[in-house]
Amino acid sequence: MSRRNPTPEQMARDRLPKVPLTREGVREMLAFARYLRPYRGRFAFGLAALFLGAVLGLAFPLLAGALIDAAIGSGTTGLPGIGRLARNDVALLLAATVTLQAIASFNSALVFNRVGQRALADLRRDCYARLISLPMTFFAQRRVGELTSRISADVAQMEGALVFALPQMCRQAVFLLGGVTLVALTSLKLTAVMLGTLPLLIAAAVFFGRRLRRYSRETQDQLAATQTIVEETLQAIASVKAFANEAFELRRYERGNDLVLDAAMKAARWRAAFVAFFIVALFGGIVIVLWFGAGLLAGGEITAGELTRFVLYSTFVAGAMGQAAELFSQIQKTVGATQRVRELLREPTEFGCSRGHEAGIAGAAAGRANATQGAIPGPRARLRGEVVFDAVGFRYPSRPDVAVLHDITLTAQPGERIALVGPSGAGKSTLTALLLRFYEPDQGRLLIDGREAREYPLGWLRGQMALVPQDIVLFGGTIEENIVYGRPDATAAEVRAAAALANADEFIRTFPEGYATVVGERGIKLSGGQRQRVAIARAILKNPAILILDEATSSLDSESERLVQIALERLMQGRTTFIIAHRLATVRHADAIAVIDAGRVVELGTHDELSARPEGLYRRLSALQFGETARDENAEWV
Repeated sequence: MSRRNPTPEQMARDRLPKVPLTREGVREMLAFARYLRPYRGRFAFGLAALFLGAVLGLAFPLLAGALIDAAIGSGTTGLPGIGRLARNDVALLLAATVTLQAIASFNSALVFNRVGQRALADLRRDCYARLISLPMTFFAQRRVGELTSRISADVAQMEGALVFALPQMCRQAVFLLGGVTLVALTSLKLTAVMLGTLPLLIAAAVFFGRRLRRYSRETQDQLAATQTIVEETLQAIASVKAFANEAFELRRYERGNDLVLDAAMKAARWRAAFVAFFIVALFGGIVIVLWFGAGLLAGGEITAGELTRFVLYSTFVAGAMGQAAELFSQIQKTVGATQRVRELLREPTEFGCSRGHEAGIAGAAAGRANATQGAIPGPRARLRGEVVFDAVGFRYPSRPDVAVLHDITLTAQPGERIALVGPSGAGKSTLTALLLRFYEPDQGRLLIDGREAREYPLGWLRGQMALVPQDIVLFGGTIEENIVYGRPDATAAEVRAAAALANADEFIRTFPEGYATVVGERGIKLSGGQRQRVAIARAILKNPAILILDEATSSLDSESERLVQIALERLMQGRTTFIIAHRLATVRHADAIAVIDAGRVVELGTHDELSARPEGLYRRLSALQFGETARDENAEWV
């Protein structure tokens, strides 16, 4: 990918902060060496091939100088450890060295890429496994973009360090140490002259490098801002067109694009100035070395071959030092990236132990299968569905000063339908979140079939439950993939049977691709009622013992609501069901209705019992919805 058109991942990686190199940071980075252990044999081979290629590269100036001496002199020249060789023999040896260097470099590059990619694939898997096993409290305190960056930009930075920076550091270290040693052995006087020109180059590289990085980052930030405009516009394209604001959005984009252009031109000017200065300084230094070397050559202090060798080694040293700053910057970014990834891998999972995420994920899969097959890692093959909230109190970890639930006591017998109604923010959804064990109660107990909920394996317990939320978010695959998500081992016939029970089969068959129809991002290609029925089919396929319906019929037209309600009736048969609803027509036949206000159960009974209480909140709600005289017209219900 061209750097002129960086990908979002490249832009995120370029914006990663550089962290000072400390002992702790380096230790964090070295801790990831465990991902190389399964491939340590290949890694060692790659290192050996890399050092061999670097050493052969250092032999090139030596042989090139010997070839010139042989051509100018008597046709032969002496080589340390070999003796005198004819000109043609030196040329053949030079060609063989270049060939072997190419083979060694090919093998080292291939091995480092293979080992690096495999190790990083293992790391990405562990990061993702850890991420999806973290508790809801973790996700409530972080943004999605930050978390995806851990797997994309941070791991990509580590990939660049392992696949490119580490081999380059080893290679350039050999070139630097070997080059300095060999130029010193060639001529101490020329070495002193060469080293006198290096501080100017280093200072220039630091000076220009800082400004180039600043303007490059400014360009990337402005480009990211323009991409945000594009994303916002496309996500709200219907609103843009409805308000005829295409020209407004274009002007907004043009302003951002002008800022990108300004920053890019500043960076271009500094880059051009750096190139010009570097050419003058580098070739000026070479001219000085050649001028001084020509004097030594005229005085017979060195040979033409030695002068050639010296110049070539000098370019090796200059190149190694020139890359040092960039490599050091990459290492600093990598230290920061590894620290953030290590923080993620150290986060405690819902399943407890450090490697618990794997066991927990396996347990969740087992729970889905055992919901229909019978064998579970516990005393019961299937929950009966008795649920007891015993004096439960709860505060969200992100808001410890606000009590959401106070002394909630509520019982659901197996197969009963319990409706939860009340004002917005009363705690209805929080109660079902505790049932799903997204959070743990601060006070009281949650009992399921007479046992503490926390005594059950978490994955298995959730495998006994199903949730049909108000805002259905489908995955971007096919309809069949979304339904089978309820039980991944289900057959195609079972998927279609579940869809039929959910009143979804009929509309699915009207699509040209049928069950293979792609629903689009978040299910955008389906209507609200269709998405609800797909979600119900998913829950039917899961065959849960406990069902949670979170306003599952809201925001639907009458016909869609009728079809969804029929599907829900089939789904609720024989299951303990908790129904969060603001439309009382959907809960009038519930076995019990709990009216929750300010985190407390203020009323509990059937529809008829609660409607008979003249001062009750439920009666006021009934009056508002069913046309009777309302005592409090300002009550806000959801």
